[in-house]
Amino acid sequence: MLMLEFLLAAMAAATVIVLLVPLLRRERRATPRLDHDLAIYRDQLAEIERERDAGALTTEETNAARLEIERRILAAASQAEPPAQTTPSMLDRMLPVALSLLIPLAALGLYLEIGHPGLPSAPFDPQRAAARQAPDQTINPAQMVAEARAHLAEHPDDPESLSMLGEALVIEADGTVGEPAVAAFVKALASRPNDARAIYYLGLHEAQSGDSRAALTRWLDLEARAAPDAPWLDMLRAEIARVAKAAGLDPQAIRPDRKPPAATPPAASGMPTPTQEQREAMANLTPEQRQQAIRSMVEGLEARLKESPQDRTGWLRLANAWRVLGESARAAEAYARADALGPLEPQGLSDWAETLVRQIAPGAAPSPDAIAVLTRLEKAQPNNALSLFYLGAASFAAGDKPAAVRRWKTLQALLPADAPIRTMLEEKIRDAEKK
Repeated sequence: MLMLEFLLAAMAAATVIVLLVPLLRRERRATPRLDHDLAIYRDQLAEIERERDAGALTTEETNAARLEIERRILAAASQAEPPAQTTPSMLDRMLPVALSLLIPLAALGLYLEIGHPGLPSAPFDPQRAAARQAPDQTINPAQMVAEARAHLAEHPDDPESLSMLGEALVIEADGTVGEPAVAAFVKALASRPNDARAIYYLGLHEAQSGDSRAALTRWLDLEARAAPDAPWLDMLRAEIARVAKAAGLDPQAIRPDRKPPAATPPAASGMPTPTQEQREAMANLTPEQRQQAIRSMVEGLEARLKESPQDRTGWLRLANAWRVLGESARAAEAYARADALGPLEPQGLSDWAETLVRQIAPGAAPSPDAIAVLTRLEKAQPNNALSLFYLGAASFAAGDKPAAVRRWKTLQALLPADAPIRTMLEEKIRDAEKK
């Protein structure tokens, strides 16, 4: 035992020494998330130009698409924080040293007291952890893509980040598994051959490409290897049934040893579990029908709220749902109902303002409702890019050019030098400064 304690202490000391050197030498550098977002938006603007040159988009469609991306840039800039520029103090330098010494010593003492070296390890299932995402969390594909690419810049071969990037690209493409996503999933499988997420989406790519048999073969192999309580198993079986029916194929013929799916027992959490008939009904839906089913659920929430109009949280959920579905007018109406029951927080005001500016025609001034919400947002967040830009446009339309220039120059100072929207903003400032 004494030998074991000495060995553990030596290993801990060696680890501390290795960690202390970079901690003492490092310089603080902050990389704003906005830089990653802007790289994505620049690629999207370039793609729009290529589609316009190829004749795939009309001039009106090009202008509308460009305007939408510019709005996203403004929204991203509103949430960006300037990088902190601080000089490390003595506390900053000594704190890592103290923690590096105290934590291993405390951990070693605790481990020697209550640890069990012979206990086998328990594997971590990242797919199950991902399935525990909060039900009210809004999916932001651009943010997911940016975060995955930022992590891959430091760890290019990380299978979890590669798989996450592929899934984010699929969500961003409205469910289409394109070649960039396929490349990410293939690379993820090279490092982690049993990655269920990558296997599922590669099968979906094969189904979308017309090779339903290859998709079913891949999915049936995944189903055979899956744990009985895998959280994604019901969804996988629904896709197997849907693709098999559409292609006129029998999964049992592709994999004769397949066992019929057992009925899922009621969930212990109290959440209702779909019956076998309901799962089969969902499997028979086309993507368009599933989208309609989602809309029906949102419309059902809207109908219930009309019977309980004082449910502020319900109105906020409805507003968020309509915003995700692209129904800006209905989302704005729901935000207004929630605000009437209690003033919205700055983030809620920002989301409300976004739904209102999405309804502005290219080149038109903001509506009075949008101006009212943007004004409140400006008071809550003076450097909000969305309010600075559109209130500047409102001031310009009203003839108050100095106010427009003031807001636009404030926004100009907040944007990075390579922001795609800078050129358009500079033109607007020049127009406003003309006598």
